[in-house]
Amino acid sequence: MDHWFHQELQLIEEKGLKRKLRAFSTGNESEVIMDGKKFLLFSSNNYLGLATDIRLRKKAAEGISKYGTGTGGSRLITGNFVIHEQLECEIANLKETEAAIVFSSGYLANIGVISSVMKKRDIIFSDAWNHASIIDGCRLSQANTIVYEHADMVDLERKLSQSSGDGKKLIVTDGVFSMDGDIAPLPEIVALAKKYSAYIMVDDAHATGVLGSDGRGTADYFGLKDEIDFTVGTLSKAIGAEGGFVATSSIGKNYLLNNARSFIFQTGLSPSAIEAAREGISIIQNEPERRDQLLKNAQYLHLELEKSGFIVWGGDTPIISLLIGDSHEAIQFSEKLMDEGIFIPAIRPPTVPKGSSRLRITVMATHTMEQLNTVINKIKKIEIGVV
Repeated sequence: MDHWFHQELQLIEEKGLKRKLRAFSTGNESEVIMDGKKFLLFSSNNYLGLATDIRLRKKAAEGISKYGTGTGGSRLITGNFVIHEQLECEIANLKETEAAIVFSSGYLANIGVISSVMKKRDIIFSDAWNHASIIDGCRLSQANTIVYEHADMVDLERKLSQSSGDGKKLIVTDGVFSMDGDIAPLPEIVALAKKYSAYIMVDDAHATGVLGSDGRGTADYFGLKDEIDFTVGTLSKAIGAEGGFVATSSIGKNYLLNNARSFIFQTGLSPSAIEAAREGISIIQNEPERRDQLLKNAQYLHLELEKSGFIVWGGDTPIISLLIGDSHEAIQFSEKLMDEGIFIPAIRPPTVPKGSSRLRITVMATHTMEQLNTVINKIKKIEIGVV
């Protein structure tokens, strides 16, 4: 197989799409050490800085001290501890739903909901820019998946109106889209779902802890928290821990517990992750100034880059995309930033559409004004060829 692998990797490299791992020797702070060199980090999903917060570290250590490092099996066998159920109650309280169920990752949560709820005779309407885990969930479900143009409500309604059959209909969307940082037009989606008798699932991975009152997410941001059937989220971004969840009705939770294969056959989330997540949720609800600072930083960075003539998307969320276009040029831009001590990887196809390679800049609440201005000035200098 090695010969075949070599040929395939050569093709990937020729297209400017080859990937490689980089190893950090520090946690995801605003400044990190990688390969023995300091970098300003503008690519982490640790939006509120909680992944390295001393309070989460302490709670994680307490979880290990009391329960050990692992759960020993799936949650339906030996892997369900009291703290798992406490976390689920706390997530439901955050999301203001009847119940929540914890998965071992957001990826598993997405594929678990879609593949267990939707069947062959059903129809899924999926935004063109949805996360890969949603796409994989649609494939696993074997339902008829209809992709509508990104955030295009005219296209969505046209496809809803043309659909037929007596199966279930599910509209699936990211709440905040991970590559562009834009927010799904949820009010219009809710209106169309009611008009065409469809259910709604929102992947709130990048909105939980960021948008809405107390960081409740996209639905709360729009005042629509009672209109969503399934809200999927992650514990690994703003919350600062690891794992995923689905917030839904009590009967919906019971259905997933009995039918979602990615829940039934997963190993229960480790005690350290559970306890860290619980602390992260508590901090999010009690320290709104973190969220305020995060969004202030994002708006400042977006505005300054836009004023300098760059094509930038986002600004209302911590995700800001600086469009480059060509994948080779995006890599070169990223490498020049690395030479200047700034880590912002290039995002290329198939993660984004061909011709839309970009620098995906993510802001944290812990970035200082000096760090924000440094990255702005370095990007401007590279663009005009000064560095």
